[in-house]
Amino acid sequence: MTITIERTPRTFTVDGNDIQVEELGIRLPFARKPVDLKDMCATGDYLVYITETRTMTQEEFDGFAANLLTSRDWLAGKGGYLGQGRLCVEIHAPGRPYLYVDPSGSDFCRYIARLS
Repeated sequence: MTITIERTPRTFTVDGNDIQVEELGIRLPFARKPVDLKDMCATGDYLVYITETRTMTQEEFDGFAANLLTSRDWLAGKGGYLGQGRLCVEIHAPGRPYLYVDPSGSDFCRYIARLS
């Protein structure tokens, strides 16, 4: 079964700079600082603004998902709130759930949503 979720291109001005995002067509709850995917206890209802997509192999994804609090240089300084939404890095691997990470300026998964 395939589910298609609409994505709408948007441009926002943040701190005087224009950023291009894709707004996910559904709202998602986010977990705060989970250790791994099993530890997720998501709450809230946020718009998701995708700033970039990172594709991983299944092995890379599994290592990432098992250690969400590990520092990663490719997350550093990204994310944050924007109105009623979160600026997120989308993470995907074949056969795995889509993850939306808002590091809120950190270099780890401070907030994360799961779509599967």
